[in-house]
Amino acid sequence: MTMSPEIAGYWKQVGCRFPVVEEVFEDCMREALRHFTPEGIELFLDQARFLARIGHGPDPVLIYLEEAPVLASDVGETIFPEIMACIQKLFRSPNGTAIVPFLQTLAAAARRLHSSGQMKHYLDLVVELMDRSSVSIHGHQQIMASPALPEFLKQVPVLVSNLSMEGLRHWVEYGLHSYADHTERQKDYFSLQSADARAMFQKARHGTLLIDHERKLDLYLRGLWQIEARLLPYSLAFSEIRKPIPYFDHLGIRIPDVYDDLNGVSGLDRYRMALAHMAAHQSYSERMIADNWSPFQRVAVEVFEDIRVDYLLLQRFPGLRTRLLSLHPVPPEADLGLENISLIWLRMTMLSRAILDPDCHYQDKDTQEFAGRFDEIIATGASSSREMADLALLFHARTKTDQDLSNDLYLEHTEVTYRDDNRHLWLFIDQGEDAGDRETTPHQDEDTEDQGLPPRHYDEWDYLSQMYHPDWVSVYEGIHPSGPASRIDTLLEKHAALAKRLKRLLDQLKPQDKVRIRFQEEGTDLDLDVAIRSLIDYKAGAQPDPRINMSHRTNGRDIAVLLLLDLSQSLNEKAAGATQSILELSQEAVSLLAWSVDQLGDPLAIAGFHSNTRHDVRYYHIKGFNEPWGETVKSRLSAMEASWSTRMGAAMRHAAHYLSAQQADKKLLLILTDGEPADVDTRDERTLIEDAHKAVQELDQRGIYSYCINLDPRADAYVSDIFGNQYSIIDHIEGLPERLPQLFISLTK
Repeated sequence: MTMSPEIAGYWKQVGCRFPVVEEVFEDCMREALRHFTPEGIELFLDQARFLARIGHGPDPVLIYLEEAPVLASDVGETIFPEIMACIQKLFRSPNGTAIVPFLQTLAAAARRLHSSGQMKHYLDLVVELMDRSSVSIHGHQQIMASPALPEFLKQVPVLVSNLSMEGLRHWVEYGLHSYADHTERQKDYFSLQSADARAMFQKARHGTLLIDHERKLDLYLRGLWQIEARLLPYSLAFSEIRKPIPYFDHLGIRIPDVYDDLNGVSGLDRYRMALAHMAAHQSYSERMIADNWSPFQRVAVEVFEDIRVDYLLLQRFPGLRTRLLSLHPVPPEADLGLENISLIWLRMTMLSRAILDPDCHYQDKDTQEFAGRFDEIIATGASSSREMADLALLFHARTKTDQDLSNDLYLEHTEVTYRDDNRHLWLFIDQGEDAGDRETTPHQDEDTEDQGLPPRHYDEWDYLSQMYHPDWVSVYEGIHPSGPASRIDTLLEKHAALAKRLKRLLDQLKPQDKVRIRFQEEGTDLDLDVAIRSLIDYKAGAQPDPRINMSHRTNGRDIAVLLLLDLSQSLNEKAAGATQSILELSQEAVSLLAWSVDQLGDPLAIAGFHSNTRHDVRYYHIKGFNEPWGETVKSRLSAMEASWSTRMGAAMRHAAHYLSAQQADKKLLLILTDGEPADVDTRDERTLIEDAHKAVQELDQRGIYSYCINLDPRADAYVSDIFGNQYSIIDHIEGLPERLPQLFISLTK
């Protein structure tokens, strides 16, 4: 290939002997001359010469020659020394094979980061990832290539398109720390295959995350539609070819993992609209056999059925109208005149808008006619999917044209984002092997193990990385099982003498709910003594006292208390020197405390917890704030059992969720435990201690005072690390029934 003399001189400087590079060099060089200064050209050629000689074939220099001008244009040529330093580090390490994928990421990163400073952060992150994830074997004598780096580089376009540089660094740091000793898990994480990788990825993204509102949306479905179905998220960030659409089947409801605000509708309200639409389908739609209908006919039937369920939805919940119409596009009628493009979606969306929006008036005769026919059918109050299908087929037959067969579809202003893909509408007689996939039902399988509330997810603090594990712990809650309430009555009788002593103390603390304020000219009641005296003065000719009324003010305690009980396996052990187990003594103490608080009238809740790994923390409601002390609560206390482990931080955060909702000047969380936080999936004993300490700090910021009553004689070694000086250690556990109410009284004076 003949080059111009000028370019041939540059080619000689590169000293490359690859024919495939020589073929494109002149074009690449001319592009470089447009974007580099003379000094930058020298650096550009030096780096090309280095890449041509590193022994990795023509690919590195080819990619560099093509991408370098783009980099210079986007972030400037000052970044090139940093790029070369990064490449040299890769070359001198066992990670030389990562040079090609690294070079391939540069243009994508530059387009998103826009500055040399941000690009430098990215390059530093690549080097840090390489250094910290490279595997050493036989001590430090041999270093193997990083298993994470190639997977990370493949995902860089997706990562930089969705995360800020700060978010990207947190995502990388999390993976490096969490899977430092697990090569295969590193690969899964940095290839965005693991659940943790995607959870951490979503944590750094904008918008409303499904995982943050899953519980609220689940209750929304149950409360308004009596539908119990799992919410199964899918990600829009990883589907670049075909955008997924919400749908439901026998496994649950598939919905995006994140929604941005749209047209003034919040992401949370978009979730509500999507769920309401699918719930309306489950309530009103019937399945139909689709084998004899063409794809266009099925499209028409689906849209008409969508319109029908939306119409019925708005009749049932008129308050949804504003949100629905904000999310529903308004297609321009003028576009019906476009040629050589399929307009089927335009016609359908226009009809949908015309029917659902009384203020939308299209002049198109077909739209007007079929909107009228729809109103006639719906006015009967007994419309069906079959009637909508007949109307849809008639509309399609009336409006179809030859240009509908065009491969070019009109899709502007036609996407109704809250609607699902309608797969639930269809039955196929000739299903073949796909029969199981097409079977849909609105509810979960009858043998689903857990029919209770969905879990609430909480972050957990990692003291080593000084970061939270996002949505790390799953807390399942429920009402504690019941037993014979007479057992608690027997325990209270056993401590009758103690109850009398406590009663005297409680009488001193019991508030006078109302204090009279006398001698008021205006008040809520007549002060009879003053009124009679004033009347006598009046009849005697003296000036009467006009302050004949009185009012009242509250002079009571304003405190809410939640007692959180550790129900871990160790409570089944016998207390030292006692004939009873720690669990039995705890039952006695809690019963006396509940009786004491009932005497005072303070709002009190009691809950217990235990855990079996971070995936299964159980939280049991024993007494609610609004429940009276009576047979129901006693029956739950009598059935208390101990098992599993003590993941304290998650339980405290969940308790705080309920305590923070109480209207009280002082909020007290009492934790009764017999040991340090621990769980079977945590090897480092400091991990859960530090997380519990972080939970105490979080509660303090929310105005909740935490206090620990610890029954472990060895608790001095760790309890102050969690609670500071907000704790008491009860060495003689047999005295717990007496000490617990006394501690409560001293804390709430």
